[in-house]
Amino acid sequence: MLLNELNFDRRFFYNRFKYIIKSKNTLSRYSTETKQITIPKLGIAILAVIFGVGLFVVGFDQGHIFSLIMGESAFDEMFIHELTHDLRHAAGFPCH
Repeated sequence: MLLNELNFDRRFFYNRFKYIIKSKNTLSRYSTETKQITIPKLGIAILAVIFGVGLFVVGFDQGHIFSLIMGESAFDEMFIHELTHDLRHAAGFPCH
């Protein structure tokens, strides 16, 4: 009687969890495949230029950008300097 109950339990659990058992077997077969991803060099160059301009604006601009439009008064007012003042201190750039 005990052996018959044991077989019932095996069938019960197999029927209950057969989808997990089958999916586990199929996943292990495909998990060894890898794909090589390439990053375009043009994209890296564009991001490097954007980073460089952003670094200049946050860290070093003392009116240089707006001086193209406003002239010498941009060096007195320093709009971008005042806009990025706290960020420049948080990034470790001294400004006064």
